[in-house]
Formats: sequence, C-alpha cells, structure tokens
Amino acid sequence: MDLLGIDFSFDRLIELWNGLVGYSVPKLVPTVGSVLLAAVLYFVGGWILRRVQKRLAAKTETDLDDELVRTMRHAFKLTVIAWALWQVVGLWVPILGAENTDGDWVAYATQPRDWVWGIWIAVVFFPFSRFVGHVMRSFETRIISRTGDTALDETALPMVNRFVRFIVIAIGLLLAMTHLGLQIAPLLAGAGVAGLALSLAAKDTLSNLIAGVLLIMDRPFQVGDRIELWNAPRETGTWGDVIEIGLRATKIRNPDNLVVVVPNNEIMRRDIINYTMSGDDIRLRIPFSCAYESDIDRAKVLLREAAHEVQGVKLDPAPIVIVRGFGPSEVNLQLRVWILEARNRRRIADEITEKAMVKFHKAGVEIPYPKRELYIRQGGAHGGLLPE
Repeated sequence: MDLLGIDFSFDRLIELWNGLVGYSVPKLVPTVGSVLLAAVLYFVGGWILRRVQKRLAAKTETDLDDELVRTMRHAFKLTVIAWALWQVVGLWVPILGAENTDGDWVAYATQPRDWVWGIWIAVVFFPFSRFVGHVMRSFETRIISRTGDTALDETALPMVNRFVRFIVIAIGLLLAMTHLGLQIAPLLAGAGVAGLALSLAAKDTLSNLIAGVLLIMDRPFQVGDRIELWNAPRETGTWGDVIEIGLRATKIRNPDNLVVVVPNNEIMRRDIINYTMSGDDIRLRIPFSCAYESDIDRAKVLLREAAHEVQGVKLDPAPIVIVRGFGPSEVNLQLRVWILEARNRRRIADEITEKAMVKFHKAGVEIPYPKRELYIRQGGAHGGLLPE
C-alpha cells in the first residue's frame, strides 16, 4: 500500500520494526542504569546535604552557612539530573554533522550532549544568584546595625542587591550560550546598537534613572523626611513627607493626603528644602507689625508671652523679637522662636499668630492698616483757592 508516497507494505513495516528494535535494545540497559544511578545519587546526596544543613543550623548563629549548603544541595540535584540527561541523550541521539564541499562527513562542533550542559549552566546560576543575594542582605543588615541608617535599607542597598543578582544571572546565560553553540560577539554588538537606539528613544527615562541613582547616593532626603514642594496643586499644602524614592520618580504625600509624583531629574535641578534632615528642632521666623503710635516695647513683650503659651516652643534659647524695618504705616517686627519638632511648624505659627492678635487687641496695640493723611492749604499765590 502506497499512501502519499510512503510505502506501508507489510514487509516495509517489519523492516522498520526490526530496525527500531535493533537500535533501541542495546541502549535500554545503559539508559535504565544511568537513570537508576542518578535517582540514587539524587535522593542519597540530597539527604546527606540536608542533614549537614540541620547540623550547621544548630551549631552556628548565622544563616549564611545554611544558605550555602541549601545552594549546594540544589546545585547537586540539578547536576545529577543534567548528568542523567547527558547520558541518555548521548545514548539515543546520534552525533550530528554534515558533508563538506569535499563530500566528507564532518561532525558539528556543538552536539546535543553539549546543549544539556549549557542548559545546566543557565539553570544552576539561579540558586547561586539567590545565595549571592542572601549574602548581600546579610551585608546590608551589618551596615545598618553599625550606622543606624535605615535609608540604605529602603533605597540604595536593595537596588545594589538586585543589580548584583542580575549580573550573576547574566554571566550564567553568557556561559550557557557558548555551550549551546551561540556566538556571543554578534549578540553583544547587536545589544550595543539596540542599547544606543533605546537610550536615544528613552532619553527622559534614562535621565530620571540616573537622577534616581544620584539621589540615592547623595541622599538630600530620605523616606520620612518633610520637604518643600515646588509645583503643588492650587489651594493645597506646599510641603509633604517623602514616602518612596524610586529610580524614576519620588513620591511625596502632602498635608491634604495627596500623593505628588515628582520626576527625579526635576528634583535634581532644584534647591531642596528639607525641614527634618538637620534634626527635630528648627527656628521659626514669624512676621508681625504694629502702628507707629503703638508702644513697641510692649508689643515685643506680648509677642514673647504669646510664644511661651504655645506648646512645642523651646524656652532655651528664649524667643526674641527684633525690628525688621519701617513701612508706610507700620513698624515691622519679627518673632524668632525655636520649636521642638519641625513637623509642627505650621500649627505653632498659627497658634502664636492667633494669641498675638488677641493680646494686641486687649493691650491696645494697634495692628496697622493703610492710612493716608491729606493736608489742604487755602490762599496764597501758588496754591489753594483764590478769592473771587
């Protein structure tokens, strides 16, 4: 019977069956032996390494040795599986090749058995990358315990951790490509051209990324600091608390519970006003004014009394009042007070201003308003009203 050009005659089928049996039977025993040996090594070796891990965990305080043994156990199991596949592929898959121009058969430089080890290299670098990340996290914990700085834990060090793990995985993939018969040089050249095109297309994004790295390195503020906003929405607070420092943008929550997302490159181009970086206490400068006819010394005493009555104002150094200058209708005063917590500066300034207004009213200290005095001269040769 001939179907679609394929001979399905009984003799042809018998021939195919005999060829299949002749090809597979000699390979069955070595295949079964390799699989059984790999299974024994897999379970016995894993059990031994697991016992070693438990003993180390009981004897040492650090968990680095536990993580090392865990990584070795995973790598050992992957190696056993790869060895079994290497044996099976070598038995069942023939050596690949092609004829050259002279008609001679030449085997390929990379065979399917090499592909197994290439895949093994790529896979085994993932648990190794996890171990490197664990070492980096232990390093982060030691730095934070010595410096007491949580900004590194929230920004810089986790980013370095991810970058190092990415480099480890990238090295594993490059090594795997060589065993898979892939040429790395053309790929790197293509990646360089693609990277150049991507950098030109995503110029603003890369600018934000670079600015984010600089923010993490310079640390003009950290998560939790209160800073001034430049482009706050209208009729909302002009300051806010930093809640996240990302690689592309920084998120700031203002007093109206609105989250303002500011690109990092915009932050790096501006002056950053940080109210909490230097400590909890800061000095407030609150402007006041009184009329020329008022008692200036009495106004200074009232302002100092108003400051003393507000909770959160430091008494040492004591509040002071100075004369800043003279206006068209007023004497300009300035109250300078130190407060205990920078985050309460708006509340403290509001309470002092309210108490000062009440004290001025009770003491008869006039709060000035614009005035104009008109002098009318009558008579004379050069002005006024001339007689009829």
